[in-house]
Amino acid sequence: MKKAAPVRSPFLEMKGITKRFPGVLALDKVDFSVELGKVISLVGENGAGKSTLMKILSGVLEKDQGEIFIEGKKVNIDGPLTARNLGISIIYQELMDLPNMNIAENIFVGREIKKGIFADKKRMHLQAKELISRVALDVDTNTKVAKLSVAQRQMLEVAKALSLDAKVIIMDEPTSSLTNTETEVLFEIINKLKQDNVAIVFISHRMNEITRISDEVAVMRDGQMVGLLSKEEIEEQRIISMMVGREINDIFAKEEANISDIALEVKNLNTDFLKDISFNVRKGEILGFAGLVGAGRSEVMRAVFGIDNKDSGEIYIHGKKVDIRSTVDALKHRIGFVPENRKEQALILGMSVRGNISLAELENISKYNFIDKKKEIELAEKYIEDLQIRTPSREQKVQNLSGGNQQKVVISKWMAIKPDILILDEPTRGIDVGAKKEIHMLMSQLAKQGVAVIMISSELPEVLGMSDRIVVMHEGRIKGELSRENASQESIMKLAIS
Repeated sequence: MKKAAPVRSPFLEMKGITKRFPGVLALDKVDFSVELGKVISLVGENGAGKSTLMKILSGVLEKDQGEIFIEGKKVNIDGPLTARNLGISIIYQELMDLPNMNIAENIFVGREIKKGIFADKKRMHLQAKELISRVALDVDTNTKVAKLSVAQRQMLEVAKALSLDAKVIIMDEPTSSLTNTETEVLFEIINKLKQDNVAIVFISHRMNEITRISDEVAVMRDGQMVGLLSKEEIEEQRIISMMVGREINDIFAKEEANISDIALEVKNLNTDFLKDISFNVRKGEILGFAGLVGAGRSEVMRAVFGIDNKDSGEIYIHGKKVDIRSTVDALKHRIGFVPENRKEQALILGMSVRGNISLAELENISKYNFIDKKKEIELAEKYIEDLQIRTPSREQKVQNLSGGNQQKVVISKWMAIKPDILILDEPTRGIDVGAKKEIHMLMSQLAKQGVAVIMISSELPEVLGMSDRIVVMHEGRIKGELSRENASQESIMKLAIS
């Protein structure tokens, strides 16, 4: 008779975790457990409670109710240092390294190896070299972190966690800024960590990664844990249905629009990096820009919007040549721009939802340099309702909203100026599948209203699903243009790497 496989006890258990914020029950009696040597993906829509749960586990937030156990022993995680001492490390999406310090200094900052009263730099560099070799980071430990790529900085954070003898490493959207090749390297490292009996809590919105890398998937919705899937049960549509509480059959809500006259035309645009960029976008059209990271897509749009200077080139709006030297000029020509990094480039996080929505429209809701509060409130309430921004009130600080709702606030800001041309740079990066569909529906609605939409995306299914035409870039140049009918992942990648 075949013996049953031994039941492994979890290294870590969270039981009945509850957390309240003013007006919001963020976590409602959540149970979560982690086994060593496994990857458990934690998924859910923005606002489901994933980040709050992990902040409690890593000591950033205190729970209101519930218990945490490490190896069966009840513990009190009262701060990040306690969490680290218990073997729990977190790698945030916004990396927490120190750019002006070298690799060894970053790994041992605040806990330097001492020789007498002085730091033993030789031992620190020797240990740092050993640690970074475990994560396939082949650089000199004297290298300043500012000189590393995003992928290398990600690996450095993993090395730092290993230096703390981490048993559980939480990775929050670790692949959001990585290329496909860099993601493969990260996955190889995750597999090595599993073999070393380290547990990984993997947070991502990319379903293909979750289904590939996970041993288990824990699904959250509205502050509750709604299910745990074993490796055999993991399937994309099942995960999505559990996340949103409903079936989502068509992720890309592309609707046909009446494509008419050219709204924006760029001719022979040149900068230090960009070479001879020419393209146009029509009213009612969604024009996709594709290419590998660093191809120059964002740089084109920053030059068009007046953020970056151009060396030469011409811009035409509705057939008329215009001179755009600043964002103020772009606004006058009714161009809106949703940048890639919403937190640093698009929002004032400490300001209210109301204040952020009205930012681009202040000139039209002000009189004698005073904001008309009634008009501002009407504007904010209109877009909170139209875009279904989930917020306790218009006065809520934007920093307290989920990523998807923050993105809706950014888009609302530009919709308020009633744009003729709207540029969206990675509009669905870091947001959940439900919010993605809402953003896609909004893009389609704007196109149907005659807005010319330009979308930059690194997700090829999104580019193919939402674009009427696709411009492909490589190393600062446009390598080709594809119609919706003729485009495929293969044809895009062939141009992107040529």
